[in-house]
Amino acid sequence: MTASRPLNLLVVDDDDLDVENVRRALKKGGIEDPVYVARDGADALDKLRHGAIPWDRLVILLDLNMPGMSGLEFLEELRGDKKLAHLPVVVLTTSNQEADRLAAHSKNVAGYLLKPIHFPHFVDLMTAMHRYWGMVQFAPERS
Repeated sequence: MTASRPLNLLVVDDDDLDVENVRRALKKGGIEDPVYVARDGADALDKLRHGAIPWDRLVILLDLNMPGMSGLEFLEELRGDKKLAHLPVVVLTTSNQEADRLAAHSKNVAGYLLKPIHFPHFVDLMTAMHRYWGMVQFAPERS
């Protein structure tokens, strides 16, 4: 079920179990695209700025509730960086708080997804998300 050209997925999440669930759900859905991990927003920015993660066909899956630099703080920094501002971010979180949704959408996220409790639903969510991004025409990299 992989796209003709693979996606690069950056999971920004401090919870090892949540990261593993993303990997397991993708594998269960037949998706073998590269998955990169950052433990918080600062780690993600560092990896993006120093070439540790390819920007080509990159989708960032962002948790909001993290120690250090939170997801919303990461979005603020990302959108303020002219070289990184174009990168698509999908919030993948347990927060169903209206304030978090509004804050994330004000930072131009490409989507706001709630992490399902049941694993089969999580597999469905990850495969649907992947199917969508597999069809998207990405913005060219900016230098």
